[in-house]
Amino acid sequence: MEVVHPKCAGLDVHKDSVVACARMMTGSEVRQEVQTFETTTRGLCELSDWLDERGCRHVVMEATGVYWKPVWHVLEGNFELVLANAAHVKNVPGRKTDVNDATWLADLLAHGLVRGSFVPPTSIQDVRALTRTRKQLVHEQVRHTQRIQKTLEDANVKLASVVSNILGQSGRAMLDALVAGETDPEKLADLANSRLRASRTQLVEALRGHVRDSHRFLLRLHLGQVDALDRAIAEVEKEVGEALGPFRERAEILTTIPGIGTTVARAIVSEIGTDMSRFPTSGHLISWAGLCPRNDESAGRRRSTRVRNGAPWLKTMLVQSAWAAVRSRTGYLRVQFMRLKSRRGPKKAILAVAASMLTSIYCMLRDGVAYRDLGDDYFDRIDKQKAARRLVRRLTDLGFEVELKAAV
Repeated sequence: MEVVHPKCAGLDVHKDSVVACARMMTGSEVRQEVQTFETTTRGLCELSDWLDERGCRHVVMEATGVYWKPVWHVLEGNFELVLANAAHVKNVPGRKTDVNDATWLADLLAHGLVRGSFVPPTSIQDVRALTRTRKQLVHEQVRHTQRIQKTLEDANVKLASVVSNILGQSGRAMLDALVAGETDPEKLADLANSRLRASRTQLVEALRGHVRDSHRFLLRLHLGQVDALDRAIAEVEKEVGEALGPFRERAEILTTIPGIGTTVARAIVSEIGTDMSRFPTSGHLISWAGLCPRNDESAGRRRSTRVRNGAPWLKTMLVQSAWAAVRSRTGYLRVQFMRLKSRRGPKKAILAVAASMLTSIYCMLRDGVAYRDLGDDYFDRIDKQKAARRLVRRLTDLGFEVELKAAV
C-alpha cells in the first residue's frame, strides 16, 4: 500500500498521559519509537519537542472527550494535526493497548487512511463554548420552571392552567406574593395584568389552593435559582457579543433566513465557522450535520434510511428553526414542508426543510450574501407540466373530468 506520510506520529490521548508513536520510514525500512508523556503543559511541550526531533510533521489523535483539546492547542501551528473519529479508527478487537492504539493510528495516517474531523479555529471554539454554555443555562432554567410548576400542583394552585408563562409579569407577581405569605385568591388575582386572557373568575379559582410553608420555601429556592440563571445568561450573551466581533457581519446575514434569530445565528456560526472551504459542497456540510439519510446497503438492498447522529448541537438548532420557519403562511420553506408532509410525514419533512436551510447557510457564508426566498410558486415554475398533471390527477380523484388547453 502506498505510503503518503513517511514520517508521522499517532497519539493515544488520556486524562493524565499521552502515548506517542513516531513512525519513520527510510527506504523500505520502517522504524517506530514509542514514548509516554504527561498531559501537563510541560509534558505536552516535551511531546512537541520529541516529535520535532524525529521530523514527524503529521500527527493524528482520537477525539477522546475533552482530553484531546489541550494537546491540540499546544501542537497546533507546529504540526499538521488530524483529529480522528474514534468510531472510524477502531483496531481489531482483543488487541487493544495504549501502545497498540498509538501504533495503529500512526500506521493509518502513514497510508492516508484517516479522515480528519472538522476542528474550527480557536476564535470560533471560544464562541462555541459560550453559546453551548448559554443553551445549557437555558435548559437549567426550564428545569427550575418545571419544579416550580410541580410545587404549585402539589399545593393545588392551578396557575399554569390559566397563565401561559408562570414566570411572566403576572405569574411572577403572584408567585412573589405567595412566597411572601399571601393566600387570599382575590388579592392574588388583583396582581394579574389586564392583558391576561383568563377571566378573573377563572383566575381566582385557579389560585385557591393549600399553600404550606414547605411550598413557600421551595418556591423561594427555585425562583432564586431562576433569577441567578437570568443574570448568568445575560453575562454570557454579553461575552458572546464581544467574542463574535470578527464574525458579527456573517452572523447578521443569517438572520435574514425565516425562523433564525440573532441567538440562533450566533450559535450556527459558532458550530460551523465562517470559512466554508472546509466543506467542498453544501452536501458535505449537510452530511456532517446529520441531516441526510445514511448509506446502509448490502446485496443491492437498502437496509436503513435513518439519519446519522452528526453534529447534535447544530442539528437540534436547525430543526427548531425549521419548525419556526414553516409556521409562516408564505415562502419556499413552508411550501416544501407541506409537499413532503403529505407523502413522507412531518418528521422527514422537517428534516428536509432543515437541510434546505443549511444549504442556504452554506451559500450565504461562502458568498457573503443575504437570503433570497425562492417563492411559493417555485415548484410550479421548475416543472409546469408536472404541476399540471398533479392538479389534473387531483381533480380526477374528486370526480371531475378535465380537459387542458394551452392559453392563447
